[in-house]
Amino acid sequence: MKKGIVLFLSMALVMLLMTPFALAGGGFDLFGYNYQARLFVGKADGVDRNLDGAVWGDPYYANDHLVMKWSKGWDDARFHGAPWGPDAWEDNEWNGMVPGGSGETWHYKIKWVGPCGKDGTPLSDGGYCIWGQFEVVMSHGTMNGEYLWEVLVSPSGYGAHEK
Repeated sequence: MKKGIVLFLSMALVMLLMTPFALAGGGFDLFGYNYQARLFVGKADGVDRNLDGAVWGDPYYANDHLVMKWSKGWDDARFHGAPWGPDAWEDNEWNGMVPGGSGETWHYKIKWVGPCGKDGTPLSDGGYCIWGQFEVVMSHGTMNGEYLWEVLVSPSGYGAHEK
């Protein structure tokens, strides 16, 4: 009985000590974003900040697990009005091998390169244009049980091809 009380009091003390950190802001929001850490972790459904069983209106990938990471350069330009530059990049890791998921997995590395054309336009280093001014420098995954290397720019590092 004493062990149970000591255990309960210990757990209560830990919770009491952790409360200020939880209330201090930061951490993940209900959608899966942690803007202080420049990170998203959660169901893809939350990436559009609308928990409606769809990702930008399409339910196919909504249950996939998504991890996104982005650089300070990306964060500054996307959320704080700074100019886009070569230090802006993001990394997306999709895992649809979860209950109710798409069954696909994908890993993308994307960086800012400046105006590059329409989505899918091949670029001279082997990547392709997306969103008009970004390059996919790495893309690989599985679809229908087949492993695919879609793009691998060499070198594929984020700062390797600064303009």
